[in-house]
Amino acid sequence: MMTRLSRRGFAAGAAALGVTTFSVRRARAAEFTYKYANNLAITHPLNIRAQEAADKIRAETGGRFELQVFPSSQLGSDTDTLGQIRSGAVDFFTLSGLILSTYVPLASINGVGFAFKDYDAVWGAMDGKLGALVRDAIARTGSIFAFEKPWDNGFRQMTTSSRAIATPADLVNLKMRVPASPLWTSMFKAFGAAPTTINFNEVYSALQSKIVDGQENPLAVIATSKLYEVQTYCSLTNHMWDGFWFLVNKANWDALPPDIQDVVAKHINAAALSERADIAALTTGLRGDLSEKGLKFNNVDAAGFRDKLKSAGFYSDWKAKYGETAWGTLEASVGSLG
Repeated sequence: MMTRLSRRGFAAGAAALGVTTFSVRRARAAEFTYKYANNLAITHPLNIRAQEAADKIRAETGGRFELQVFPSSQLGSDTDTLGQIRSGAVDFFTLSGLILSTYVPLASINGVGFAFKDYDAVWGAMDGKLGALVRDAIARTGSIFAFEKPWDNGFRQMTTSSRAIATPADLVNLKMRVPASPLWTSMFKAFGAAPTTINFNEVYSALQSKIVDGQENPLAVIATSKLYEVQTYCSLTNHMWDGFWFLVNKANWDALPPDIQDVVAKHINAAALSERADIAALTTGLRGDLSEKGLKFNNVDAAGFRDKLKSAGFYSDWKAKYGETAWGTLEASVGSLG
């Protein structure tokens, strides 16, 4: 099945990505025109690398395949777009495994609080047995599957407008925005906070209007989405690693000829590796850049937070939910979580 856009819808997406009029004409002539949605700003490395991949795919297929990139939740919120990719209204979608877990429960396992200590542990797990386990669970839905290489979102940090977070006690009764994910809600409840589920496209306004006191995201997202404009403190908690699965509607994918499938998969997986390097480079200099924009930073000792999660039963509860096999695969990469 091939999805097609209205002229108006494509013009909006093309304008957002700086596509030329010539590119628009060429896109309409494509044999296969597929939509790719994500929730990040056009300036985020994910969108830059995705557009590069789209250009390479179009060139290598001789213009037969056109991948149209829709950033900044243009096609709907995360939860809306998850429904669209399941139905085939959207062809490709990058989504955090923690939000995907509302459909594929195992997909959130990479976000277990304070599990990953560094990127060596992350990629060893996600490019290895843990990632394979999650991809298999996604494929078993029968409606979507994930490309081999996860994209990086980064280690997440906590920001607030009211006070810096230095210990778990600082989170008590704090209204924290969290995505629509049981794991996120569970973790912040374990800290005594008041987690509030808000889709990402509404986060800036929720912080601005004080519906919530704080939020948590990687520095690259805080920067490209300008959350520093509505937050004062940034606590470097590294409380979870978060990435994006590049998801595909299975029926729409199966409609593509094998040679085009090979080209698309090759460039999407290569772009994922480039985006990982971009995030690493970008994050290195972001603390200084964000400090200049007014964010006040503090470092955090993770041990106290991990101990609080243990005593609250967070790890034991999620071990039971994920099952012995999945939890054992996680701990094989990160060590015992108690």
